[in-house]
Order: sequence, then C-alpha cells, then structure tokens
Amino acid sequence: MIEVVAALIWKNNRFMICQRPAHKTRGLLWEFVGGKVELGETKEQALIRECQEELAVTLSVGDVFMDVIYEYPDLTVHLTLFNATIAEGEPQKLEHNDIQWITPTEISNYEFCPADEEVIKKIKLIQAQKENK
Repeated sequence: MIEVVAALIWKNNRFMICQRPAHKTRGLLWEFVGGKVELGETKEQALIRECQEELAVTLSVGDVFMDVIYEYPDLTVHLTLFNATIAEGEPQKLEHNDIQWITPTEISNYEFCPADEEVIKKIKLIQAQKENK
C-alpha cells in the first residue's frame, strides 16, 4: 500500500483542484494536489514538500479532512486529505495541466481520479448541510 497525502486548499468559498498531466497515469483527470510520502517524512512534511514542488507555494497544514483507501488495478493507495491554506506564494503550474478554484456546487463539472470520489461525496454532503441550515 502506498501512503499518499493531498491538500484541500480553501480560499474564500472555493477550493483548489489540479488536472493531472496528460502523460501520467490517470492523465487529465482532476485531483487534489499532493503526492507520495517518502521514507522518513511525516504526512504533513510530505504535503508541504509536494506543494512546493508542484505549485511553488508553502502550505499551512491543518487537520485531516478524511482518509480513503482505494484499490486501483495497478496499486492500492491510502490517501490522507488535509485541510490546508496557502501561507506563502501564488500557485504555479509546475507539474499540472491546469489549476482551478471551484465551489462545491461546481464539482460535477470535473472528472476526478477514482480515489477522490469519496472525498467529493463528503464535500457535496457538507455543502448540502450548509444549504439546509
């Protein structure tokens, strides 16, 4: 099982999604920025490193939004998604094909990596609960 971390980065009432490069596995699908945890790193350290490498930003990592275990045909991932904010820098497309800031109601307009489906369901549920208050 591969340990993977990702960031749910909010700015006002929008959150960041990133489109995978065309040449990578699951190319052009949308995801939350992040990557693999390397040996000797904490999950938070891995997330900060990945966001510096992929977006040229420094994150302030918050609490865990949720954990997901997903089995792809070629690998199994344990995804830990953290709430986060950008502490420093403006996101740049150093690795991704595109970056978007979307509202929870716009999620259905994007095709996400399968491992993110449970995350998407939770974001939609939280949005629905807010609207019903």
